[in-house]
Amino acid sequence: MKKLIILILPTFILFTANAQKTYFGIKGGLNVSSLHINDDNALESKIGFHVGALAHIHASKTWAIQPEVFYSLEGAKGTLIGNNNKVTYNLNYINVPVLLQRFFHNGLRVEAGPQLGFLISAKTKTGSLTVDNKGFQSTAISIPLGVGYLTSEGLGFDARYVFGLSNINEDEKGSTVQGNVFQFGIFYQFGDTKMHHR
Repeated sequence: MKKLIILILPTFILFTANAQKTYFGIKGGLNVSSLHINDDNALESKIGFHVGALAHIHASKTWAIQPEVFYSLEGAKGTLIGNNNKVTYNLNYINVPVLLQRFFHNGLRVEAGPQLGFLISAKTKTGSLTVDNKGFQSTAISIPLGVGYLTSEGLGFDARYVFGLSNINEDEKGSTVQGNVFQFGIFYQFGDTKMHHR
């Protein structure tokens, strides 16, 4: 985590110091999440959602940095070997990505950057029984890559794939578990709605 903070902080300070304009916004959308296990890929994707806020900070006419904070329901589902019971892993995160964005005058954006996730709860549902799961790390490091589009009215759409980098298995001697998420979002950016490239 310290290495991630060291990586993010200078970039954030640089862009903030040269910021021309900052716009705030709200966002929400759909998650399709999965858990990749290095020795067992039997788990399937599950549907969740995310909701939160953003700050779009201009450093130039074509570059911006966008920190976000949002709640995200992630995890996976599958079938237990031996008894065919359905199992669902529900991982509830507060995610904080800091995205570098290249944006264009037609409203299109491309974005990438580091993301730090804070696990607020983890539950496993088997049949009708739901229990707390202590087997996951409290933080997760990942890289979102995505595209977005902002209309002239301030309404926007984005799609990104979040690649899990860190092992979120609490048992370091066990299997390597990484969380991956496809996100489709809708956002509204407050401010000057007369310009496509804000």
